[in-house]
Amino acid sequence: AQPRTREAKPSRRRSADARTRRGRGREMSFGTPGAFGGGGGFGQPAQSPPGAFGAPSPTQPTQVPNPNNDFQVANPPNDGISSLSWSPVANFLVATAWDGDVYCYEVGNNGQAMPKASQKHQGPVLCSDWSHDGSAVFSGGCDNKAQKWDLATNTPTQVAQHDAPIKELCWIKEVNLLATGSWDKTLRYWDTRQPTPALQVQLPERCYALSCSHPLLVVGTAERHIQVYDLNNPNQPFKQLQSPLKYQTRTVAAFPDKSGYLVGSIEGRVAVQHVEDAQQSKNFTFKCHREQSDIYAVNDIKFHPTHGTFVTAGADGVFNFWDKDSKQRLKQMAKCNAPIPCGAFNRDGSIYAYAVSYDWSKGGQDPMAQTGQNNIFLHAVQESEVKPRPPAVRGRR
Repeated sequence: AQPRTREAKPSRRRSADARTRRGRGREMSFGTPGAFGGGGGFGQPAQSPPGAFGAPSPTQPTQVPNPNNDFQVANPPNDGISSLSWSPVANFLVATAWDGDVYCYEVGNNGQAMPKASQKHQGPVLCSDWSHDGSAVFSGGCDNKAQKWDLATNTPTQVAQHDAPIKELCWIKEVNLLATGSWDKTLRYWDTRQPTPALQVQLPERCYALSCSHPLLVVGTAERHIQVYDLNNPNQPFKQLQSPLKYQTRTVAAFPDKSGYLVGSIEGRVAVQHVEDAQQSKNFTFKCHREQSDIYAVNDIKFHPTHGTFVTAGADGVFNFWDKDSKQRLKQMAKCNAPIPCGAFNRDGSIYAYAVSYDWSKGGQDPMAQTGQNNIFLHAVQESEVKPRPPAVRGRR
């Protein structure tokens, strides 16, 4: 597949109404009605059979391909999965989907995921994040709004508004503000108790990707613009530059140590970038998510919370673990039967959740757009997959 050379606003061939109708049949069966936690109370562990996470369960669903032998989440979204995010205080996983639904699952110590509750937007949902105390979930999408879902009361409240879809958002605990990036070419910061933004910053183009590791915030936009912000002075970018990659930006990820960021493109490449001029010699790019002459998008990048290594998820249906400091791939996983649009580590990095779901990279005419399944898997992370390695020694021949 040749990479796209023209940037285009993501489009959907089927109407949102048609896509929503397809998902309604399973809405009432999701989770347990009533307060979040279904009787156990928020934060109380689910009752599940004994067994350590990472040991396959005899009740594991087997009806879909699972080449990495990971745990399959029951009751997955009915439509394309757009984001995954974990609670920072417990093993609760949120998934958002193109049919407008936001789902929350509780993951037990044995790897079983129990659906707990769901909420709905008036359009496709594109992004999600958690409050720092794990009490609320933020979500945004094509209804041009961001919602705050209070889990204790199971109540959603609108907390942000844009003039076009909200593509990315993140909760910044250090300043208690929600940052939202939109296709209306603005970046807005919200005190969620107020109806108007605390600050609005103009972007050069539509927001496609956003990542924050306070005080570093990085935005990738259409036309390959990269905006780097120091949140000690958020009114203007600390740096403005063009992506070092030649094709459209799909994802960005700020370094945990705040010294730089990663950029992933639709052309199967990742750029390792440093913020300070004195470290520019450390910048490099590398190829990934390619299969012979076929080139696939890098859909998502996430850093491991402990080791500082990272994982890339691609439209080729593969996720890879990498060490940027030693410039090595730590592990390549087996190829899934559909693209991986998103993934996320839990709070201690012991679980990597990933979606296997059509990413619409080939439009609505692809058979997978009509027949493809949407699934979430939980991978028990091994230390050998994410622990940094010393640089490879290259000797003379």
